[in-house]
Formats: sequence, structure tokens, C-alpha cells
Amino acid sequence: MTSSSEQPASGIPGGQAPIGRPGGDLSYVPVGWLIFVMAWSVYGLASAWWLVGNSGLPDKILYFLLGGLIADVIIILWGLYLLGLAFGRSARFPRHFTVWQIALIVWVLARQAYVLAVPDFVFSARSLGITAIEIGVGLLCIYLLRHGSGAETVYAKPETEAPPVLVSIAAALLGIVLGAAVGAVGGFLAGSVIADVAQVSCFEGGCGYFAAFFGLGGLVVGAIGGGILGVWLVHRRKRKPVA
Repeated sequence: MTSSSEQPASGIPGGQAPIGRPGGDLSYVPVGWLIFVMAWSVYGLASAWWLVGNSGLPDKILYFLLGGLIADVIIILWGLYLLGLAFGRSARFPRHFTVWQIALIVWVLARQAYVLAVPDFVFSARSLGITAIEIGVGLLCIYLLRHGSGAETVYAKPETEAPPVLVSIAAALLGIVLGAAVGAVGGFLAGSVIADVAQVSCFEGGCGYFAAFFGLGGLVVGAIGGGILGVWLVHRRKRKPVA
């Protein structure tokens, strides 16, 4: 006779524990990091308006800033593709995210090396610290999605057919555009009202800059929120079972 403490787990051959998701569903951390990096890239693009018509910068600094803007565009577009895979619970997400994260780390290292090598830039311990944090979080995300970590049980739903990735990207782009427009207008209006209530001085356009700051914040929040909402709406629709 077998005691209750020696009985195998119900419905599991050999009494083995089921292979579940990583503790605390840490495999979702990379998605949060992806959204944060995309939001920071959107902010970088939105705050670069002052470069238009600015020809007083040294060439080495100007090229560095333009290179950063190009990198931001690539990060956002590539991130939209990854976000579509993540929302679709695609088994390809861990591998594609790892490639994206490695490319991002290479870019961060190259950017920091350029800043240290060019004398036009001033050394900053804060900049080195931020770079170290970016690399550290990226390596952590790669570790969480490593083969055998259980991430494949999180980002895989073989019983349903996910919408095409291109549909997710199109929905995300539409959501970003609409969300940015609504957020910018709403933020600017909110900033104008707050400036009036707080009696912010309009000397040398102070109240206008105050409202524009809120508009910029609304643009960033609206763009990211609209993109995520667009992808979520596409993937919340009823899916067809895979034959």
C-alpha cells in the first residue's frame, strides 16, 4: 500500500512536476523593457525638432545626433514587429527579441565609444552609468528568454491561429499616429489650462513653452499607448483554431 505522501501527482506520469512558466512569469519582463525602449525612442524623435534648421553644431556632434535619430526609427519599427510577435504569443518571439537586444547592446556600446573618443563631448559618469544599466537589463532579458527557461510555454499558443505579423504592425502604426495626434492635442490643451490656473508667466513665451512641454509628453504617451492598443485590439479578436 502506498501512503498519500508517496502517490504520484494526479494526471502526471511518473509523478513529475509539470513544466510550467518561469516563476512569477518573468518572461514578460522583456516585453516591458521593449515597450520602455520604444517609448524612449519616440521621445527622442519628438524632442529632436530643435535640430531643424540648426546649422551651428559641429559636424561630429550633428552626425552623432542624426545617427541617433535613425537608430530610434529602426528601434521603433523593429520593436513593432516584436510587439506583434509578443501579443500573438508567437514561439519566434524569444529568438527574434534576442537578436534585437544584441543589436541594441552593440549600438549602445558603439554610441558610448564614440562619445568617449570624440573630444567635442564631455565625459560623464552618469552617461556611463545609464549605459551600464541598459546593457545589464538587456542581458537579463536575454537570460530570461534563453532556451530551456520555459519561455516557450509563455510565447506559444499552438491551439489558435494568431493574426499575421504585418497586420499587427499596420495596426500599431495606425495606433501610434492617431495616439500621438490625440495625445499631443490633449496634452497641449491640458498644459494651457494648467498654465492659466497656475498663472504661469507668459514673459518671453514662458506659458507657451509650458503648454508645449505637456503637448510633447502627451505625444509620447499617446503614441506608445495607441500603438499598444492597436496591437491589442487586433489580437483580442476571436481566432480560428489551427487544424
